[in-house]
Amino acid sequence: MLSMTAGQTLLGEASRKIPVFAASGAPRIREELSNSLRPFYNIRTFDKSEAVLKAVSKSQPAAIVIDETIPPMGGMNLIKTLRKEATSKTLPLVYTANAVDAESLDEAKSYGQVEPLGKPYQPRSLVGAISRMVNAGVEASWEKIEPVQKEALKNTLTSFNAIADQIQGDDPIAYGEVRESCTPLVTAIQNQNFKDMLRGVQDHDNYSFVHSLRVATFLSLFGTTVGIKGDELMVLATGGLLHDLGKMYIPHEVLNKAGKLDDTEFNVMKSHVSHTQDHLDRNSELPSGIAVIAGQHHEKLDGSGYPNGLKGSQINELARMAAIVDIFGALTDRRVYKDPMPPEKALVIMADMKTHLDQNLLALFREMLLDSATL
Repeated sequence: MLSMTAGQTLLGEASRKIPVFAASGAPRIREELSNSLRPFYNIRTFDKSEAVLKAVSKSQPAAIVIDETIPPMGGMNLIKTLRKEATSKTLPLVYTANAVDAESLDEAKSYGQVEPLGKPYQPRSLVGAISRMVNAGVEASWEKIEPVQKEALKNTLTSFNAIADQIQGDDPIAYGEVRESCTPLVTAIQNQNFKDMLRGVQDHDNYSFVHSLRVATFLSLFGTTVGIKGDELMVLATGGLLHDLGKMYIPHEVLNKAGKLDDTEFNVMKSHVSHTQDHLDRNSELPSGIAVIAGQHHEKLDGSGYPNGLKGSQINELARMAAIVDIFGALTDRRVYKDPMPPEKALVIMADMKTHLDQNLLALFREMLLDSATL
């Protein structure tokens, strides 16, 4: 059993479900907001503008949805009041009003960090608007952190978004740009000054980016622990960022399903490995270690993994390391359908996966996490 002193936690556990406020004077709209957002956020609804202001003064949400109908001051005046307060001057907001009221929707944008949304709207549009505003708020907070880590977060996010565009356009991955984006990440790891990066993505709402960034960070840290240096350390960082890019092909309803996947869905999910490999194979300058990480991180020592059922010595050591980091990341990630698992519990579960994971490497990973615990 992992033992830690009082007040300590293993760094890297993602945060709880993101808090979002929603305000409307119409019961039907409040119910619709709650139903649309509750699967994704810790939603709290309000029927009075004063109640919103009081709640914000006590505990700030990641974003607020403000409907034009909120009494007594109305949605626009609530926005103006929030912007007068230093603590909520840049708080991300989504303003909903009748789509024909273009003047009101345009005015809302003028207050900064406000995304207007015309009614009627689809629930997906609302969730997308909130996600963009939540992410904008999180990314703005990166300005306050140590410069190398700030650069690592900004560069890897830009690179990750570019990868999504390249996949959508059926273009090869620009590996040189990916490598360049990971350079400050590797520098932060080598300087043992990486913890703000992990904290900086705790509330980011792009799960694929968050998971990939965390895997890249922990895999690079793991590499330094076992003595990997130089170009091979960069292979771990870029391999971590790219290891799951094939999931961009997987339907949202499969990728984010709360329950167990059925056989058909699991086959769809497993296809992300071949999608990743196909895309990586199109870049001749890609180091072979990246393809190994992407192609083998779901293999298991007993041969029960996928896609090729490799076993024992057939599984590359880089892939064994990546498998440990990927599982740890998946267990401790915050998802829309689950709270993050405490790292110590995740490690206990992984210690029981004796036929799947390299237990010698897992022991080193565990010690690495203990050495990195600061809280």
